[in-house]
Amino acid sequence: MPPPDEDDWSDSDEELGSEVETSVLLGISDGLITSVNELADAAVSRIGGHPAFLPTNEPPISSSQCKICSFPMELLVQLWCPFENSPMDRALYVWGCANPGCQRKDGSVRAWRGLRFNEKYAAKLQAKLARKQEQEETKRLGELAKVASKTNPFSLKASTETTSPFALGAQIFGDLASGANLSNETVQKELSEDEESDNESATSEQTLLTAMTNATLSESPWAAASAYLPPLYLSTASEYLPPKPKAKAPFGAQVSELAVEEDGKDISWAFEPYENSLEVDQVFERFIKRVGYEGEQCIRYELNGTPLPFSSDKIFESLFPTPSSDPLPVTKPDFKVVFPQRRTYSPSSSVLSPCPSCKGNRVFESF
Repeated sequence: MPPPDEDDWSDSDEELGSEVETSVLLGISDGLITSVNELADAAVSRIGGHPAFLPTNEPPISSSQCKICSFPMELLVQLWCPFENSPMDRALYVWGCANPGCQRKDGSVRAWRGLRFNEKYAAKLQAKLARKQEQEETKRLGELAKVASKTNPFSLKASTETTSPFALGAQIFGDLASGANLSNETVQKELSEDEESDNESATSEQTLLTAMTNATLSESPWAAASAYLPPLYLSTASEYLPPKPKAKAPFGAQVSELAVEEDGKDISWAFEPYENSLEVDQVFERFIKRVGYEGEQCIRYELNGTPLPFSSDKIFESLFPTPSSDPLPVTKPDFKVVFPQRRTYSPSSSVLSPCPSCKGNRVFESF
C-alpha cells in the first residue's frame, strides 16, 4: 500500500469499510498452471506460456510477429472475456516483443481476439428471451382483464355476484386457488428450465474443453514458438480505492459532494481529470498513485471504460485533449481566479480510427 496522504488527514480516513469499489476489474497473478487440461482450455486466463485457441481454425503464427523485427512475439496475457448475453465465446490475446530495440515502438505490442459461435448457449439465450416475452405478455393481458372487469358492470362476474350471494365465497377462494396454481406452475417451470439450462451449460463447457484438449499444439508451429514459461493463472478481483480526503474550505464556502452513482459507487475517478503542470508529470503521478493501491495488478479490465495513461506523451494529448477556455481579461476590474484546466477522455480521438464496419467510435476495454 502507498504511504497515506498526510494532507488533511483525519481519523475518519482510517475507518473500516470506507473504501469505494470501482467498475474496474484487476488481473492478478495466482500461481502456476500445471494441469494439462487447463493449459489447453481457452477459458483459463493466463500470463505467459503458449496460447490456447478456441476449437476453430488455428490462426497463422504470422499473426504474432513483431511488425518491426518480424520475429514471433511472446504471449503476454490471454484473457477469457465473453460479453454478457452474447452467444459468442471470446478470448483476447496480447503479444509483446522481447527485443529491446523494438520496445516502445509501434507494432511491438499486438492484440487480437478469438471468437466462436456457441450454438447451445445461443439456443439458451433465445429460450430465455422467449420466456421473458411470454411473461410480459401474460402480465399485460392480466392487467387488461383486471381493468375490463372493473369498468364493465355487466360482466359475468358482476352478474354472478348479484344473483348468487352464496357463491361469493366459493368464487373468491376459487380465483385465489387458480392464481396460486398458475403461480406455482410458472415457478416450477422456471426452475425446471433453469436446471435444464445449467445442465446444458455444463455439457457445453465439457464439450468445449474436450474439443480444445484434442486440438493440442504438438503438431503446430505455435508449440515451437518462444514463450514466457511457466504460465501463471490470471485471477480477477474488484478494484477498491480509499475515499478522497476532504479538502479544507474557507468558512461559509459551499462544497459540492462527490459524484455518486445510483448504486452508491463513487464515480469521481471515472472521469479521470488531469491538471496541466510544468513542474511534474501529473499523469505519471496519478498513474503511480492509482496502481499503488493494488501493487500486484498486471492488467486492468473495464469494458467501455476510461483508460489510465501513464505519461504526458502524444497519445495522452490525443486521448485527453485540452479543453477550450474563455480568453482571460486583461483589465484590472475584470481580474478573476482561473483554475487549472482539466482534461476528460475523448473516445473520438484521432488516434482511434472508427470501426470499419459500422463507422462508430471504438470503446476502451482493457490494458
